[in-house]
Amino acid sequence: MILKERKIPLLIRKTEALLRRLPSHHPKISLINEEMNKRLAGYKGETSLDFQLDFLDSKEYFILHDLRLPDNDRFFQIDTLILTKKFALILEVKNITGILHFDTVYNQLIRFKNGKEQVFPCPLIQVNRQASQLRRWFKANVSNEELPAYSFVVISNPHTGIKVIPHHIDLSRKVIHRNTLPVKIEQIESSIKKEISEKLLKKIIRLLKKQSTEQESSILSRFQINQSEILTGVFCPACSFLPLERVSRTWCCPKCKITSKAAHMKALHDYSLLLGPAITNKELRNFLHVSSSHAATRILKSLNLPQTGAQKNRTYTLMFPDESTNQKGIKRGI
Repeated sequence: MILKERKIPLLIRKTEALLRRLPSHHPKISLINEEMNKRLAGYKGETSLDFQLDFLDSKEYFILHDLRLPDNDRFFQIDTLILTKKFALILEVKNITGILHFDTVYNQLIRFKNGKEQVFPCPLIQVNRQASQLRRWFKANVSNEELPAYSFVVISNPHTGIKVIPHHIDLSRKVIHRNTLPVKIEQIESSIKKEISEKLLKKIIRLLKKQSTEQESSILSRFQINQSEILTGVFCPACSFLPLERVSRTWCCPKCKITSKAAHMKALHDYSLLLGPAITNKELRNFLHVSSSHAATRILKSLNLPQTGAQKNRTYTLMFPDESTNQKGIKRGI
């Protein structure tokens, strides 16, 4: 049973908004596109695992995606966590094509593809650290009753080759192709006899969901982009012309001539992703190209947003329905 849905990562949604709001000739477009494609490939690899997870008994296996949990003064992230009464299993999914050499001497991953060699950080180090952090989390938050923590590096592309350096090392218990996941889980299940109580399992699940937080970070700072470089205005929902004109409480496109009452919602969503959820009347006017403060006030009041302060110092908090689980929102190719 899936208890915490997989979402389109916030960083992907922020990067999509950034690409929409930068001029096509911006010098960092290629860099941003490169990172975007890497993150989309990773997300695609994670979602490709869902078919295999469907084979698990929903009454016995509980699945939580996209966990970010505290570990003393820092956090650790888990793509997918499977919980049962017998064990916890961390899945770190890698969507990498080519021939992968897991170098256990220098702790690195070497990819050979199209005659080229590329080195990546070793995911084995990552999953072993995550398992150790999860065990500490159990000890700090649950009880002395132990729930064994296992971890797999899951290669999502079935055509990716897996090799090991040195060759005599067996990594088949740690690195697997996605299609073998149900069998590997059954092997772990049959090797363990001790179980925790259903009550304790429910407590663990409740605490994991409660303590998991999404990381907030500035996408502009990440790529060292100034706010003044961002394109403002409202996009046309039909032809993507920018900016639309505001006429008599309606958005009008000078190019294709369509009109819209709600075209500003997408622009405000972009504002929230790029500049943060807090917005004032003046900031809304500047971003949407609205000349009248009264018109801006009408837009803000129509959204029924939480607000603080009074009159000129009033700040509104932009809030939108969670569309992050809608995978149709990702339109860019990998």
